[in-house]
Amino acid sequence: MSEIEFDAKQIERKVSDLAEAMERVRDDQASRYDVVVDMKQASHARLELLAQDLQPVFKDLPDDNDQFEFALTNGENARLWIDMTSFVRMGRDRRVYEFVKDTRMGRQMLGESDDRAKMARIVTHYVAERMLERERMIEGDWVAMANYDFSEDEAATSENAAAPTGKSDFWGVILWMFFGVLLGAAAMVLWAWYGDIPSFLNSVL
Repeated sequence: MSEIEFDAKQIERKVSDLAEAMERVRDDQASRYDVVVDMKQASHARLELLAQDLQPVFKDLPDDNDQFEFALTNGENARLWIDMTSFVRMGRDRRVYEFVKDTRMGRQMLGESDDRAKMARIVTHYVAERMLERERMIEGDWVAMANYDFSEDEAATSENAAAPTGKSDFWGVILWMFFGVLLGAAAMVLWAWYGDIPSFLNSVL
């Protein structure tokens, strides 16, 4: 066997090994991709089951209550939104439900459990708290107005109507100043004409 034939067999064997290695890499990548897809589908399926459990709760909400945003999104990480800032997601192992809330201080964990029924109770409790907070705010505003004494405002309005306005006082001062100027001018004319006002007054009186 010549040296050239030996080198050709080595090259052929190396190419064959490389092709087999690339095929194994493709198989591994495909397997990992299938696992990722399966995990995403599993997360979405678990959150969908939780949404079914919570559906009666959200159906009982009043029509005019817009606090909550009950929706299931299937992005990179599936999320079951409860309102604009809180949602349920699956943990890293895709088995634990995590109920989190985004706040100005960062993301806070409101509850976590691998039991779907327990997570449904946690979310239901959160919804009830939010509704009670809203009712207390509305009731507080109503009580504040109910205890307000409107008769005091009516009395103050009557007093303001009877009292002279600032505009009337201003024109009164202007009128008195005008009369004072007239009297002063008259006195100056008399002084210039008669020279001695006391003597003139004695002669007239």
